[in-house]
Amino acid sequence: MEHSNINAVDMHTGGETLRIIISGYPTIVGDTILEKRAYVKANLDHFRKFLMFEPRGHFDMFGALPVEPDVAEADAAFLFMHNEGYPTMCGHAVIALGSMFHDRYCVDQGIVEYKEPETEVKIQCPCGLVKAFVTCKDGCTDTVRFQSVPAFVVETNLMIQLQANHEIKVDVSYGGVFYVFVNIDDLDLHYSNIDGLKIACREIKAAASKQVTMSHPENKSLNFLNGVIFTKQCPNEDKILELCVFADQQLDRSPCGSGVTAMMALLHHKGLVSLEKQKTFENPLTHSKFLSKVINTTKCGDKAAVVVEVAGNGYYTGKSTFTSEKKDRLNSGFLLV
Repeated sequence: MEHSNINAVDMHTGGETLRIIISGYPTIVGDTILEKRAYVKANLDHFRKFLMFEPRGHFDMFGALPVEPDVAEADAAFLFMHNEGYPTMCGHAVIALGSMFHDRYCVDQGIVEYKEPETEVKIQCPCGLVKAFVTCKDGCTDTVRFQSVPAFVVETNLMIQLQANHEIKVDVSYGGVFYVFVNIDDLDLHYSNIDGLKIACREIKAAASKQVTMSHPENKSLNFLNGVIFTKQCPNEDKILELCVFADQQLDRSPCGSGVTAMMALLHHKGLVSLEKQKTFENPLTHSKFLSKVINTTKCGDKAAVVVEVAGNGYYTGKSTFTSEKKDRLNSGFLLV
């Protein structure tokens, strides 16, 4: 299928890529953001593959698609996309978008007023409204922090049987999407490298999905398991190593913003972190860092929940115009796994 020119800006947060579609997408139908997500999934998924897959993207590509918000206070709204589909939240994307939409779009078009030392940008995500606060000085942006939707714990100390005759204990928590958390030290040497962790992720997701119902108390569209996060507490430090494998074995280069949110909810639930106590999260491969703290307690339906703040930096990497040709047999995109 031949596509018209699609313009995009590329950024990264902590090494995790974000391709932001600026123009060229067809009209997206739906009254709410979740209806728009369903419409794109059912009718425009070839555009996701066109932009995320090779030869224009790669296996671990991530994207953000602007749509009209349906929440009055939102400055902007986005759908997210990756190699498997359309997640409902992405923290690294919110950090990049907070910087981008202050610096290049919202201020220029008068949507958001530039303010020092901080400009607030309200971004509607499929999981809800997320407030981002962009550090501003001398017309430039720096660190972006965002406040999460209500995050809550689903299950703790769940025993999972892996195929390598190995049983491990996991936790399940929600931070805009659902994650399973595994202490990396609980895995044996069979899973000690990246390929092994991806195998473990596949086994853990399958087992956890059978044993736990991913149930959001307010919206059933959010009821899916996004990925597995491998963690390790650094001795004598307020630092946690966090490596996320999500979607179809996609490896996060950042500490994973929504995963950090879910982990902080878990730590608070276990009494391991108090309100306003800051933790540093680090990706063990790229060594990129996010800072996080629980800033408030709240409710999500009938569940006890928390609001988590996550901070990081987003950076520009380029601009592109993507085209296609009728004679190109690989025009629609492909992945080599």
